[in-house]
Amino acid sequence: MSLNEAWRQRSLAAVWHPCTQMKLHEPGGAALPLVPLSRAEGVWLHDHEGRRYLDAISSWWVNLFGHNHPAIRAALIDQLNSIDHVMLAGFTHAPVVELSERLAALTGLGHAFYGSDGASATEIALKMSAHHWRNAGRPGKHRFVGVAGGYHGETVGALAVTDIALFREAYAPLVRLADTVPSPDARAAAPGESAADVAERAADALERWLAEHHESTAALIVEPLIQCAAGMAMHHPAYLRRARALCDRYGVHLVLDEIAVGFGRTGTLFAHEQAGIRPDFLCLSKGLTGGTLPLSVVLTTDAVYAAFYDDEVARGFLHSHSYTGNPLACRAALATLDLFEQTDALRANVLTGERLAAQFEPISKHPRVRHARRQGMVFAWDVASSLPDFGRRYARHALQRGALLRPIGHTVYAMPPYVIDEAEGAFLADAALQALHATLAEEDGHAAPAADAAWGVCDGV
Repeated sequence: MSLNEAWRQRSLAAVWHPCTQMKLHEPGGAALPLVPLSRAEGVWLHDHEGRRYLDAISSWWVNLFGHNHPAIRAALIDQLNSIDHVMLAGFTHAPVVELSERLAALTGLGHAFYGSDGASATEIALKMSAHHWRNAGRPGKHRFVGVAGGYHGETVGALAVTDIALFREAYAPLVRLADTVPSPDARAAAPGESAADVAERAADALERWLAEHHESTAALIVEPLIQCAAGMAMHHPAYLRRARALCDRYGVHLVLDEIAVGFGRTGTLFAHEQAGIRPDFLCLSKGLTGGTLPLSVVLTTDAVYAAFYDDEVARGFLHSHSYTGNPLACRAALATLDLFEQTDALRANVLTGERLAAQFEPISKHPRVRHARRQGMVFAWDVASSLPDFGRRYARHALQRGALLRPIGHTVYAMPPYVIDEAEGAFLADAALQALHATLAEEDGHAAPAADAAWGVCDGV
């Protein structure tokens, strides 16, 4: 038995993998096999038998500067020589203080509250907003509104503002669902409309909703510029400007979920910068540690913080977890922020994004592709296909060609680490296009082209 197969069988016997119908991983099925990995370096993931896969989705959007980056690794090793972890209740330490100071300087938001992951950040922001209004003498403001197609995590509180049918229907009895307003998704443009027109139309709907419901609404939550789980739905920053003004007018908090789009993905360090606004709450995770350790943070204003500052314990923010502000994770985040400065990453990404856009041109111009689009270092293409399992088939063909690409429904997207070079970009563009040809050939009833044997084929596919 091969090493890959041995680890695959052990994993199937012992591990419950996330957001996965495990039966689809069983041997002999039509789905993707598990890929056992032995190491990761740069943009590449390596299995136990010499195959490698270009991580074109940054391992669920977390990796910024490549796997096993020496500067982040060195920071973690150094931190292990002093403090690995200490509870943040009643104690503090240099990494959490320094990270909070740097994030405050970058965002203009003065206090940082830490969690472990994106869903936790959503939960913290929602609880903090509703509790703020109660402390401010307005306990009736405890409802939330989100944007259609929004995704903010899968814990029970985060699911309340997540508008993805699969999750809502499975756990609806457990969730107090929030209301939704229309998305500013530019793909909804009518003939003659621009992306800005769609944004204004969606903002008009938000205005009507807030006019009627603001007395009971604590906060609006939005993924700025890109609604990732909605199929990389991209929108014009005009929507964010209107949303900020409307929240101010009606006394509603604006929560911006930059868990996926923060730290340079959209072209600026934070997506909301492109609208020239500041939120009341900013949720960050994923790229915060460069893709090394779990950490999230909610940044908020001094005014929100002041509403909790009191002699009475019950007026404090009653939320915690054991690893809040973990020193190792905070050091990884500090090293990641250092890399932005040392490599001038945002400027470099402009050139990288333009180069990748040119390399992706054949897929963007494919006759079955609709709405080819890009925002910063995020690329997306909607594919006209009748295959109900298009995404799974495409992902399998991409893996056969050495690329990790996992479509969202019929939307193929790429969100690679920033360090992808020209040769790697050419490889990715070719693999993405060939995987599309192979998937559509299956749909059209023709034999799919064979994968390039030089890159290997996953066992069991």
